[in-house]
Amino acid sequence: MTNQNRAPIYEAMEEQLSNRVVHFDVPGHKGGRGNKELTEFLGEKAVKADLSSMKPLDNLCHPISVIKEAHELAAQAFGASAAFFMVNGTTSSVQAMIMSVCKAGDKIILPRNIHRSVIGALVICGAIPVYINPKINKKLGIPLGMSISDIRRAMDDHPDAKAILVNNPTYYGICSALSDIVKLAHERGMLVLVDEAHGTHFYFGENLPINSMKAGADMASVSMHKTGTSLTQSSMLLCGENINTGYVAQIINLTQTTSASYLLLSSLDLARKNLYKNGKEMFAKTLKLANYAREEINQIGGFYAYGKDLVDGDSVFDFDLTKLSIYTRDIGLAGIEVYDILRDEYGIQIEFGDIGNILAIISGGDRELELERLLSALAEIKRLYSKDKSGMFELEYIMPQVAMPPQQAFYSNLRQIPIEKSEGEVCGEFVMCYPPGIPILAPGEKITPEILDYIRYAKEKGCQLTGTEDLAVEYIKVVE
Repeated sequence: MTNQNRAPIYEAMEEQLSNRVVHFDVPGHKGGRGNKELTEFLGEKAVKADLSSMKPLDNLCHPISVIKEAHELAAQAFGASAAFFMVNGTTSSVQAMIMSVCKAGDKIILPRNIHRSVIGALVICGAIPVYINPKINKKLGIPLGMSISDIRRAMDDHPDAKAILVNNPTYYGICSALSDIVKLAHERGMLVLVDEAHGTHFYFGENLPINSMKAGADMASVSMHKTGTSLTQSSMLLCGENINTGYVAQIINLTQTTSASYLLLSSLDLARKNLYKNGKEMFAKTLKLANYAREEINQIGGFYAYGKDLVDGDSVFDFDLTKLSIYTRDIGLAGIEVYDILRDEYGIQIEFGDIGNILAIISGGDRELELERLLSALAEIKRLYSKDKSGMFELEYIMPQVAMPPQQAFYSNLRQIPIEKSEGEVCGEFVMCYPPGIPILAPGEKITPEILDYIRYAKEKGCQLTGTEDLAVEYIKVVE
């Protein structure tokens, strides 16, 4: 057993900083002396700790000492066969995961309500998506998990698929029947990949949904910075015993930076140590806060903070109760409108607002007093801003019509036209609200009247639309 009380990258950095080494290497700010304003903003210790790869600190592209040891500690802590530290965000982790198991022309089964990073991987590697449209909760308008019957049908129809990818949990907290999916896939010789960006806490908390490694998944991408206490942009890629980790390392090195930030690496190292030692207590507090908030919000009336009541044993196999997902349309306000009011009028920043819901991320770092501010603000918003809900857009997810694979569409000859005149065309780029970053349109999908109505409504309500080359999202590139 390795010593989980250690943090080898952090320890090596502390030793390096105490050695008074003279630096004639990068970064060029030279411990902050070359940029005084940056030093004042971040603090002297932070800029001095912004180090570059050197022998005592190992190299992320080819780890043989302290980074290798940190990887081994992380693998043990998460119950994985191997772990990789990722500093290009979970986007790079998701893309490395897919590119490690799929080549051009290979099929991969996945839900369409995936993060844009997944479709980005398909554009890069040329894999062919076999989409499963998730079930929809008609009241909330949100996509749920994948039904086992739909998964079985997709696997039977496409027995040559290399893998299936699962969102677990979704942004809203919806969990699929992960253990059953793993069993189905492995019986057919398919690998199971999990976008577990929002599920770091599943590995260390109690009374939470099953984590990917325990369920037997082959690879999982874990956003340590979301609920795992590391710095933004830091992530992990976990691998099970069926994976050739040497090949995965080669794939990672195709796209991950050769100038890894040691601030991010040390934060992953310390976050793993923190989670292993304190995770059970941290996430017990998180659950307590989230459950209290859910009960109080539902007593306000008008808002609906949903949870285990959605569980049906299939497309909602489980629910992550740390997620404070709140339906807003019953008070006549879109989620993004409540998001804006909270930020602009009450000084409260939540994770996101969409057409009908908001999401507040709760963690062990939150305080009861701050949560009370959120509850009071929601009660006032209901009292001051409620209006007639007639005419509101009802669906958060529109099932796409796929005309061609993403890579083919993205690299086709494209022309740019006004988005209002694009009905019937095949999209050549992305359109999405960010967050959560789930494409409304992806390359290769037909532009339908329903999608155009959604885009108009999202703009009207103030959603932040992204993805198109045109920053104003007035024009869109379509396949010629």
